[in-house]
Amino acid sequence: MAYTKTRINAASTNDEILLELGRRLERYRIQQNRTLADVAREAGVGVRTAARAEAGENPTMATVVKLLRALGRLEALEAFLPEPLVSPIQLAELGGKQRQRAGTPRRRGTG
Repeated sequence: MAYTKTRINAASTNDEILLELGRRLERYRIQQNRTLADVAREAGVGVRTAARAEAGENPTMATVVKLLRALGRLEALEAFLPEPLVSPIQLAELGGKQRQRAGTPRRRGTG
C-alpha cells in the first residue's frame, strides 16, 4: 500500500484524524518489523483491538497509550498535548495561584 503524507489540521474531520493516527501507529509498528499480534500482546490488548486502532475505528485513549508504550513512542504524548503555559499576567492577577476552573465573569450589581 502506497503511503501519502496526510497532515492533521483544523479542517480535518474527527474520522480523518482517527484514520491518520491509526495509519501512523501501523507505520511505526511496521518500521520496527513487528507483527500486530506481537505489539498487541506487549500492549496488553487484543489483536482485534489493536487492528481497530490501526484502522482508525475510534480507539480509547487507554488503548492508544498502551500501543504507544509497546511501540516505544510514549513520549509522543508530551508533544501531542504539552503542559499548558500560564500567562505571567494571569498569574499576577490571581495572586500567584493557577486557575482551578473556568467560569463566566460575574456582573457587578448596579447599586
